Amino acid sequence: MSLYDDAVLVLKGYEGQDELRQVYLDHLATRPDGMWKACGDGHLTASALVVDPPRERVLLTLHRKLRKWLQMGGHCEPGDPTLAASALREGTEESGIAGLALLPGGPVRLDRHHTPCAWHLDVQYAAVAPPDAVEAISDESLDLRWFGYGEVADVADASVVRLLAATRARL
Repeated sequence: MSLYDDAVLVLKGYEGQDELRQVYLDHLATRPDGMWKACGDGHLTASALVVDPPRERVLLTLHRKLRKWLQMGGHCEPGDPTLAASALREGTEESGIAGLALLPGGPVRLDRHHTPCAWHLDVQYAAVAPPDAVEAISDESLDLRWFGYGEVADVADASVVRLLAATRARL
């Protein structure tokens, strides 16, 4: 199964955000290249909010280009077999943490936002850090930091706050 086919199946099975979910599905139906950064009309991306539930904290990256505190995430790559694998790859690469585990049940949220390259139709997952997690900053970040759940609204935008709320509801 291709990454495109997986994305369609994941989105068809996603419950909630019906209107936005349909925007994603319509985009893929009209843009066979809608998974890739080269699609200038917009493209699907995959992200992972890294959480440490026992310590009630979340790991955010200060994005090098956007200069905002965000969850880990980015563009899908041809080697990604699934959206979940793409989100896990991004989470691992940008956090430096081995052994992340995605929360079961598929994506936590969808979020559509404009970036300098195009519209991102982000499929957002949550990843639980292992107890011995040690983060390491990547080239894509200016900083990488753990924030208590209650601190996120003070540093991140509303999309990250909504993602954290949806993640906590699923924990």
